[in-house]
Formats: sequence, structure tokens, C-alpha cells
Amino acid sequence: MSAEGGPEEVLDGLSRQARKLVAKLAGPVRRVRLRSGETVLEVEWHHPARPAPAPRAEPDPVAAPQVGAAAPVTERPAVRAPVVGTFYRAPEPGAAPFVAVGDVVRPGQVVGIVEAMKLMNEVTAGQAGRVVELLVEDGKPVEYDQPLIALEPLTGRDA
Repeated sequence: MSAEGGPEEVLDGLSRQARKLVAKLAGPVRRVRLRSGETVLEVEWHHPARPAPAPRAEPDPVAAPQVGAAAPVTERPAVRAPVVGTFYRAPEPGAAPFVAVGDVVRPGQVVGIVEAMKLMNEVTAGQAGRVVELLVEDGKPVEYDQPLIALEPLTGRDA
């Protein structure tokens, strides 16, 4: 990429290249750094680490056994809210949603928007998968890192 043009033009070109690069990569992206002459574009995603499982307590021989205790639920991969705000499934009112149950998403694909302080923040998939459940209704408030869309990892035939 040539460093010709003003800094804004160069930055726009780097931004386009970054989007293309992220769309082509198979796994979740944590950092992208592109340079053209003196202009540098660096983007880093801070994916919070999953909390470590709580240590198992030794069974208390005196305590009564729990009847009907639910089996632990395995957590499905999910697209999570990048910020606190209001979640929207479509780019504008009345438009088709970005994704629906059954759709296959790729890393970096826009799957929703979170509005925060009048700014529209794109919500992108961090990994490939099939949408199995929409966990938040359109127009509802969301918290940081809240699961928004449940995914099923792609199998060999889906990929």
C-alpha cells in the first residue's frame, strides 16, 4: 500500500485492509497492526478471560444429599456485548436483522449493534459458528460481556 494521499486517506485504506484481513482469518483475532509510511493502524480486542471454575468442595458427610440438583450446564460459545448499551439486531428500524437462527457466521462478521452514548458500536462474531439462539431481544439494554447470540461451532461439513 502506498503512503500517497493525506493521513486520513491512508488511514481509510489501512482500515479497509484490516477489515479484509480479519474477515479472511479463521479464528478469533486479538490484534491487528498495519503500517503505511508514517501512518499506523493498530486495533486490539480485549476478550475477557473466562473465569476459572470454582474449586470443588469436599462433600460434607453430615449434610443431607441434594435431591433434584441440576446437572451443570455446559456453556455454548456466544457473541458477547462489547460495551454497555442498547442492543439492536438490525442496522435500522424496519430493516432485516443482521443474523437469524440457523445462519452461519464468520469471525469478524457484524451480527448486531450496541448503542452507547449515541454511538453505534458494531457487534462482531469472534469465531465461526451457526446461530442457535438469540439471547437478547431487539432494543433491550445489555451489560458489558453479556452473551447476545449463542453459537454452535461448525463441524467439518459446515465449514
